[in-house]
Amino acid sequence: MQQIFPGEVFANTADFDHGIRQLLPRYDEMLEVITQCLPSTTRRILELGCGTGELTLKIFQRFPDAEIIALDYSPRMLQSAGDKIKSAGYEQQWTGIQADFGEWAENPEKLDIGNEFDACVSSLAIHHLDDQMKLKLFQRIAASLNQGGYFGNADPTLPESPVLAEVYQKARKDWAAQQGINLTEVRAKVGSSSQQGYSSQDQLATLDTQLQMLTISGFKTVAVPWKYYGLAVFSAWM
Repeated sequence: MQQIFPGEVFANTADFDHGIRQLLPRYDEMLEVITQCLPSTTRRILELGCGTGELTLKIFQRFPDAEIIALDYSPRMLQSAGDKIKSAGYEQQWTGIQADFGEWAENPEKLDIGNEFDACVSSLAIHHLDDQMKLKLFQRIAASLNQGGYFGNADPTLPESPVLAEVYQKARKDWAAQQGINLTEVRAKVGSSSQQGYSSQDQLATLDTQLQMLTISGFKTVAVPWKYYGLAVFSAWM
């Protein structure tokens, strides 16, 4: 089995976009919610773990004048995102940087991206950090946002009890069956990931734990605009 970085999920780049939509219910809807929550005045955005650029493109479609700085430690992801963004005509407004956002949280001075961002967004990436690093990251994000700045994150969350774990698992199976998706076949394409910097395989936290972290980090408003069983978009505003 090919070794991959946490967050890449699939061994072959060609499986990234189609595969994640088979693994995760309502993937596009989830990203759309992050985009819809961005304040109308948003211009300068930091994206943590840009993946293949799917969220990035949704943001550019809504904010064609935005400037996005994206951090991702995966050269494959940055290449994939960069190609799409170039094809869509937004390459002048996008900067992809090969970097670990855990390192940015710990040592921001090593990465000269400044602060004063209008927004910070992330999808399916922060759950690879342990809880101590999640809190550090949320604090770093809060310190990097302008007044009224927005943070939106889409991630799987830790079920609050074994009963809910069963409910969430069944919901995913039922959804896959309704879509005619064979989850066993999809999972066969998944690679094996090892530790990369501050990230490793899934280190889920409950939704409530992360909302408390955001409040501790100094965000004034914390909310959950979207949730589908174990998947959630949780947002915070300065």
